[in-house]
Amino acid sequence: MQAVFEICIFGRGGQGAVTSSQLLALAAFNDGLYCQAFPMFGVERRGAPVKAFVRISQSPINIRQQVYNADCIIVLDSTLIYTQNIFAGLKQNGLAIINSDKTKEELFNNEQLNKFNIKTINVTKYALEIIGKPFVNAGILGAFAVYSGKISLEALKKAINERFKNKGAELNAKLAEKIYSLAEEEEK
Repeated sequence: MQAVFEICIFGRGGQGAVTSSQLLALAAFNDGLYCQAFPMFGVERRGAPVKAFVRISQSPINIRQQVYNADCIIVLDSTLIYTQNIFAGLKQNGLAIINSDKTKEELFNNEQLNKFNIKTINVTKYALEIIGKPFVNAGILGAFAVYSGKISLEALKKAINERFKNKGAELNAKLAEKIYSLAEEEEK
């Protein structure tokens, strides 16, 4: 792992981008790593674009500012790719994980496909099947665990159980596990 791995999470108000950042940091902590998670808020309302940031490292993190040069972006709502410059600040060859029912070739041009490591996965479909609602924030982190290799599935499931306790922990953990297995199968 490099010194500090930086992640930017894009979502809409009410989709759980902030919760995703907290879960990701807690999973990293559970794996024995140093971490930070924090949101960037204005006067957001439900449905407005929201960003949250996460840093993961094997050593203490002394940076105290938003992420400007991310190693990874996670997009909870693919409609944001049309209204936000999601690739601004993503390092060349950086990882982009997009929740979408479309392929990366359908969503992005060749320049973007050649410049970034883009992964699309339809988390919403499985969230509807498993949870019964389009709650993708915990599930997409299962894909992050596979594509980045920065956290373990066990640490993520533990974070989900700690964060949600009796309010959907079992279903969210099941969704994360399902997305993890789909991403793992894709990587073979």
